[in-house]
Amino acid sequence: MERTPSGLTGTVRALAAGDVTSRALVEEALRRIEETQPVLNAFRRLRAEAALAEADAADRRLAAGERAPLLGVPLAVKDDMDVAGLPTAFGCAGRFPPRAADSEAVRRLRAAGAVIVGKTNAPELGQFPVTEGPAFGSTRNPWNTRHTPGGSSGGAAAAVAAGLVPAALGSDGAGSLRIPAAWTHLIGIKPQRGRVSTWPEPEAFHGITSHGPLARTVADAALLLHVVSGSHRGDLHRPPSVGLLAAAGREPRRLRIALSFRPAYAVARQWLDPAVREATLRVAGRLAALGHDVVEEDPRYGLVGLSFVPRSMAGIRDWAKRAPDRTLLDPRTHVNARNGLLLGGPVLRAARAAEGPLRRRVGEIFGRFDVVLTPATAVPPPRIGALDGLSSRETDARTIAACPYAWPWNVLGWPGVSVPAGFTADGLPLGAQLLGPASGEPLLISLAAQLEADQRWFERWPPGAGALRAVREGAS
Repeated sequence: MERTPSGLTGTVRALAAGDVTSRALVEEALRRIEETQPVLNAFRRLRAEAALAEADAADRRLAAGERAPLLGVPLAVKDDMDVAGLPTAFGCAGRFPPRAADSEAVRRLRAAGAVIVGKTNAPELGQFPVTEGPAFGSTRNPWNTRHTPGGSSGGAAAAVAAGLVPAALGSDGAGSLRIPAAWTHLIGIKPQRGRVSTWPEPEAFHGITSHGPLARTVADAALLLHVVSGSHRGDLHRPPSVGLLAAAGREPRRLRIALSFRPAYAVARQWLDPAVREATLRVAGRLAALGHDVVEEDPRYGLVGLSFVPRSMAGIRDWAKRAPDRTLLDPRTHVNARNGLLLGGPVLRAARAAEGPLRRRVGEIFGRFDVVLTPATAVPPPRIGALDGLSSRETDARTIAACPYAWPWNVLGWPGVSVPAGFTADGLPLGAQLLGPASGEPLLISLAAQLEADQRWFERWPPGAGALRAVREGAS
């Protein structure tokens, strides 16, 4: 029996060496997806027949000596990205038409040789930090299926954490990569705005959303980010290129790290779970032990929320217009879409204009520190159904209270990396954030990789994934 390697970089090496075939990897991924779908419910759409045909084509290319960064590797993408021939429903109910072409990020995955096995679940228009909804049910956390994997890239996180695919591409509009990464013991990178093209959208959600990777190791996340990075000629944001691959294997210099527990101001109750605080302090302690200077200091966020809310609501309104049957949308979506209308026009323009002064205000901290360390979330992963039946106001209040640390970096457009920070007493994953200035991905990746080498997070798998892990690591 062929051995199935573990992780993205290991899979690439095994395919190139001829130790495993793409056909075997894709068959195994599809089998495991089908096996776990009734419980985890990670996927919205599968491409079983097409993926197997693409795997066979990849095997022929490999046998002929051809090489590409991800040739033959099975991967998944979140259902807010276009895959030719499949609908892009973004968590909504209704009969969406199939897309005629791949989005730019998906095109780059295919150009690198990846085999896309399917599209993963997301809450309706990415609005919630849980991946649940009437269109598809509840996506569950592989670490404890009574709890959410987070959102809105929760399906992608569940798929990677359970080992269904070695990595996945998600998106982050208010922490939508970093929150599920924290709650499923993964690496999640929100890159600099524009690092990964959002085309056919010139920008996503008025500039607050970025595409990025979810993976089990920093090197895997860096590889996936490297492959999908780059601009389309229609993009509004084109940051200067940075070295991503080398960063994962490079020790950072001694850094000044600001440890911050104070979230940006929001009109909601703020409370930090003691387990999360303790986990973040442990990360800070390990960074200090690795030779870095860690000092408690808070960024000066100012009124950053006034730039976030109009852009978020306007983005929801834009997407809601695409629904083939708007009567099927969540009542909270209708409220947010109406808010998007009210906050459009001059308010939206003012929100965009505020970004420059906010960058200068918050960016002042990078004159004194290299990296900001915060919790990724304020609480451990909630139980399934925690947001069911709530009004729009109640949902917003609970969301902001649970996840107050991620969204300011979406306003600023700067990079952030969520890293595992340990577990609660009940075994639920927790995460911490490493936040940097514009185009700071290489430094954040190097620091995360150094911390990973010390902590070896990737050695721990969810309960029930042991059999899969044994297969992937070549055990008999």
